[in-house]
Amino acid sequence: MQTMAAVQKQKRIGSVQFLPVNLFASVMGISGLSLAWRQASKLFGTSPVIADIIGVVAVLVFVALSIGYISKWVLYPQKVKEEFAHPILGNFFGTITISILLLSSVIGTYSQISGQVIWIIGTVLTLALSFVIISRLLNGNHDPGNAVPALLIPVVGTINIAVTGGTMPFSWAHEINLLSLAIGGFIAIVFVSLILSRMIHQAPLPEGLTPSMLILIAPFEVGFLGYTNFEQRIDPFASILFYFGLFLFIILFFKVFKKSIPFGASWWAVGFPMAALSNASIKYAMFVHSWLLIAISAAILALVSIVLIVIFIRTIKMLFKGSLLSA
Repeated sequence: MQTMAAVQKQKRIGSVQFLPVNLFASVMGISGLSLAWRQASKLFGTSPVIADIIGVVAVLVFVALSIGYISKWVLYPQKVKEEFAHPILGNFFGTITISILLLSSVIGTYSQISGQVIWIIGTVLTLALSFVIISRLLNGNHDPGNAVPALLIPVVGTINIAVTGGTMPFSWAHEINLLSLAIGGFIAIVFVSLILSRMIHQAPLPEGLTPSMLILIAPFEVGFLGYTNFEQRIDPFASILFYFGLFLFIILFFKVFKKSIPFGASWWAVGFPMAALSNASIKYAMFVHSWLLIAISAAILALVSIVLIVIFIRTIKMLFKGSLLSA
């Protein structure tokens, strides 16, 4: 009877073999939102409990997805290999390593040692993945049509090492942060150019990839956060990064948030870029002390909070309807 019940449950919810790696983008978005609300408590005086609750959700989601994806790796290793080898889906493995880095900041609030250990693990995995991805790209013969925003995740994601490790006490952390900014910064220049060229000169992105367009703002807003954490100051270069990311977000917002775009797991791609923009806007507003920028940062924080709540609820509904983990 238990076996039959398990089979019926699997039929109803779906199979772990169809668990998409891009769901780890949910951890990135939720962790980023937690850090944004932590910043908001300094600017707006909001309760840090909000950040605490969101942080707990991020950790729980990461644990659940990790168990699920490890199960997929053990039971269906070929599925994982195919996903990693895919020219587009393979880039989303960067969401795992970046999630670990972001969780180091979330958990580091409560335990510095735990946060430092997690940051080291995330740093090693992020750098290793960026090495593998760049090496694979330099093999040549890649379709220009695969130059999509997701290409930015695994390599440009190295900037998150500096974002989350700006205050690490290790003597070697300074050079690692500088290395991560160098890798992510220069690769961002190349990749953003390739992606914009593809979007301008070729057919529009498929509907399933449309939400990922917001990833284009990440190099600028994450770059702002990483650079200012490293320099411990906000200079004109940092301001330029922030403002261009904000400008790009306004343009892309109206291209992404349309009723014609069907909902799916790919919508989690909007979470972290928006959370990064929220963190950057709050940090910049505290620096400038402008009522306009404070209002903008409040609006962005409210917007990303609403968007992620809606996506979270719709994802849960998809899970129990059986459409999230189905072929």
